[in-house]
Amino acid sequence: MSRTDPKSYFVKSFGCQMNVYDGERMAELLDAKGLSPADDADAADLVVLNTCHIREKAAEKVYSDIGRMRRDDGSTPMIAVAGCVAQAEGAEIPRRAREVDIVVGPQAYHNLPELVAKAARGENALDTDMPADSKFGALPKRAKQAPSAFLTVQEGCDKFCTYCVVPYTRGAEISRPWAAIVDEAKALVDAGAKEITLLGQNVNAWAAEDASGTMQGLDGLIRALDGITGLERIRYTTSHPNDMTDGLIAAHAEVETLMPYLHLPVQSGSDPILKAMNRSHSAESYLKIIERMRAARPDIAISGDFIVGFPGESDSDFEATLDIVRATNYSQAFSFKYSARPGTPAAEMTDDFIPAELADERLQRLQALLNEQQMAFNEQTVGMRTRLLLERDGRKPGQRIGKSPWLQSVHLETDAAIGTMVDVDIVSAGPKSLGGALARKEAA
Repeated sequence: MSRTDPKSYFVKSFGCQMNVYDGERMAELLDAKGLSPADDADAADLVVLNTCHIREKAAEKVYSDIGRMRRDDGSTPMIAVAGCVAQAEGAEIPRRAREVDIVVGPQAYHNLPELVAKAARGENALDTDMPADSKFGALPKRAKQAPSAFLTVQEGCDKFCTYCVVPYTRGAEISRPWAAIVDEAKALVDAGAKEITLLGQNVNAWAAEDASGTMQGLDGLIRALDGITGLERIRYTTSHPNDMTDGLIAAHAEVETLMPYLHLPVQSGSDPILKAMNRSHSAESYLKIIERMRAARPDIAISGDFIVGFPGESDSDFEATLDIVRATNYSQAFSFKYSARPGTPAAEMTDDFIPAELADERLQRLQALLNEQQMAFNEQTVGMRTRLLLERDGRKPGQRIGKSPWLQSVHLETDAAIGTMVDVDIVSAGPKSLGGALARKEAA
């Protein structure tokens, strides 16, 4: 069916930080075509659902969201399904949900304005190609930014973990060129960003030639970005243990703007389960990386990812996961029950599935330990003085929220402007955030 050309849009992003980045870039594409952002989906002529395929029943949740797009008068906005579910489901989406006008995968969203125009003419608007040419050259230059910004430097994955759909939805590992990243970083800082988080499915696999033709890894890129005037902080995520190089570990000791925080997923503490997952590290090699990181940067905060209930996981395998948690002592972590993803090798391991009740019990035990460690990490910062980047207003009048160097949310009362770097004394700790007070200047 034909549609009226939309005048306003709303982008709803799910899942990982790379999806947040992609959502921002799609919004910039639509801005460049003269569309105006709406406050919510109900007020928009075009709604973009920027989907994630990592969570359980991701596709079904998208169809549920589509169903909620119908308005009181029976109409629906123009609906675009983007992201990894779009890549995985493809033409099945408009077959199941006739309200959907556009389907666009994560490697083709630079074509979104053209697809919107096709949908308005009633033409087929589906693009799930993974072209050899990078989409980034077709994206507009970065516009106004928040104090903290994401910058994608690497996409795709060649690791083929048996539980993961990323190689199929995001494609092979691709590193963006050096000059393009440096230019975008400078543009982000010029537009107001003081902190940049470098993104990639395997961000520490990034490699490219610098301006002199010398091959660089992520550590070389970080050292170059460290020279940008006005850039106060650098972070990166998500890392793979197999790509933690000597140079990257050294950068944590030597680059002042590189924050003392590392997200390094291990997934399991059991070597047999890691092998079944096709992870290229062992529990021992992972712990050696953590040991080296703490030797280089003693105050570093370690975050991780865990999957419990993977097919074949025994009681002793799960206990090994608890052991590696105790040995690492995490500041934060994300933990999930295993759920099969169609098309992945692990989905075929049907004889070894773990009963849901047992997986639930294991997840609760794991999360109790992780929550205990996170609370202890937060409590040990009470009484410390640190630098805070104010990012947004809090819920209370006069309250600001910012991030500590260790990626903790800190609440404090101040009239300092958003985007300001302030010295703060940590005065209280909760399980998810800290309380702070502006540091008083020492008397002369």
